[in-house]
Amino acid sequence: MPEIPLDHVHVAPDDDPENAPAVFVLHGRGADEEDLLPVARHLPDDLHVVSLRAPDPLQGGYTWYELDLSAGGIESSQPDAADFRRSLDLVAESVGAAVESYALDPDRIGLLGFSQGAITGLSLLLEEPDRYAWVVALHGYLADAHSDLARDGIEGKPVFVGAGAGDRVIPESRSTAAADRLEAIGVDVTRGSYSGGHGIGQEELTDVVAFVESQVT
Repeated sequence: MPEIPLDHVHVAPDDDPENAPAVFVLHGRGADEEDLLPVARHLPDDLHVVSLRAPDPLQGGYTWYELDLSAGGIESSQPDAADFRRSLDLVAESVGAAVESYALDPDRIGLLGFSQGAITGLSLLLEEPDRYAWVVALHGYLADAHSDLARDGIEGKPVFVGAGAGDRVIPESRSTAAADRLEAIGVDVTRGSYSGGHGIGQEELTDVVAFVESQVT
């Protein structure tokens, strides 16, 4: 079996786990692979859940990349280019290794990310649209490095974009701009706007679960 580069938690479905669909979960800055498991537990029971840990320690958790703050404060930040490239490659390698190690269905792989994880997930989709069946991107944005990508296979790809009207870390306007751009290149975008801040409330969770159920059932 190939070694999976990133530390992770794997939760297999109870019934018929071989060649079942999977969701790869990508946490936010300063969190870890356990952080989004309460969200993943609400997803359909026939999904493998592979929750990956970002590579770099940060304040008791982990981060996918450092922030480039040259455009202003955190609300207008971009990923550090070198860190971002490394994490994108590590996630892609981890997905490939996990598909083989856990006998996942390679044609039914989804990504679910929050904040930095959402930004990472959207970039992975744009780089390799044929590799991922769907993406959930919560409280993220489209990195400048990927904003002009529009590769074959992206048209019709289902993506859920969630944002918080009170989010002061990643303003809703950045998530809206990402959704607008994705729609412009043919992505099938489902949008969710919520009254809270930089977190996942019950209404958002309900909408995410409904979206994922529509993709895997």
